[in-house]
Amino acid sequence: MKQILACLFAVAVMAGCSAAYAVQPDEIMADPAKEARARDLSRELRCMVCQNQSIDDSEAPLARDLRLLVRERIAAGDSDAQVLDFLVARYGEFVLLKPRLEPHTLLLWLLPPLALAGGGFALWSHGRRRARSAAAEDPTALELTAEETARLEQLSAAESSPQQPV
Repeated sequence: MKQILACLFAVAVMAGCSAAYAVQPDEIMADPAKEARARDLSRELRCMVCQNQSIDDSEAPLARDLRLLVRERIAAGDSDAQVLDFLVARYGEFVLLKPRLEPHTLLLWLLPPLALAGGGFALWSHGRRRARSAAAEDPTALELTAEETARLEQLSAAESSPQQPV
């Protein structure tokens, strides 16, 4: 019983803890609304060093510089779109964790569903080809044996006259 309570307590403590971010106390803006905007934008931007983390989660020095740059642009009065446009112009589309749907990123967006459809088509055609080759190799596999033919005739005769037991 004590172990169960200890486990429940540990789960409750972990659930109550907030996620650890790499944002340093000296980076936090005084205005909570602007800080929330900066955090939201930081979650959309890729750390160029870690490449699979947002700058909000990364502790790399470049991520810190980008977080400060985002806060600097917000303090200057830029909108969220202007901040993202500034960073894309400076670092390229790669800085966005979720690239925009534009003509030059169309292949990036369409490649996964096309690859999935191509894989499905390949499996389907392979299955059909395999079934055809199996039938071509053994044509007798599709024919009934004499025993199967007799059993089929017996069953069909039993269906036509319901009085006879099978």
